[in-house]
Amino acid sequence: MTIQAVLFDLDGTLADTALDLGGALNSLLRKHGLPEKPMEEIRPVASHGASGLIMLGAGISTFHPHHDRWRKNYLAEYEQCFDKDTVLFDGINELIGKLVDRGLKWGIITNKPQTFTDRLVPKLAFAEEPAVVVSGDTCEEPKPSIKPMRHACAELGIPPEACLYVGDAERDMIAARKAGMTSVLAEWGYISQDDTVEDWPVDFSIEKPLDLLKHL
Repeated sequence: MTIQAVLFDLDGTLADTALDLGGALNSLLRKHGLPEKPMEEIRPVASHGASGLIMLGAGISTFHPHHDRWRKNYLAEYEQCFDKDTVLFDGINELIGKLVDRGLKWGIITNKPQTFTDRLVPKLAFAEEPAVVVSGDTCEEPKPSIKPMRHACAELGIPPEACLYVGDAERDMIAARKAGMTSVLAEWGYISQDDTVEDWPVDFSIEKPLDLLKHL
């Protein structure tokens, strides 16, 4: 089927959000008297959101009785800096412009809460506005559930089989594959040395954004 739309993850795929995500973590750690984490440790887990960062910084897993409180406090810190240092990755705007020139629609499916997505996306100065934006709480379940993927397709009026999904995390690839989209791994994203990328359901990988054009 001919590709009609390209959908993207946000953190670590379209935008380099690690400095702000990490800044929020270190601010929270300081308040708890814990040592800050260097950016080289933060960046590989930045795509795992608040829970992944809390685990990195404080060893608080999602099963910990204090996890919900830590997550709430982390998001309060992120509220203060979510748009401070975040920028688009090199080549993203050029890619989006070329996609639109080819008559393709583009959009965002992220696990970032809508309260942040709705305010951050307009500040990123995309070359063209996304045709659809699905946040982590738009549907009942975030990625790796297929619900956000199907929701985006319904909004666009395009079947999943006519969509590429570009992301940098295993859950992105799983959600895309299960939804029937072509899964594309963004190698410039927040990928850890411990990630077993070879086991992820990836249809193909790209080293930089404009490489995507070779596959259209």
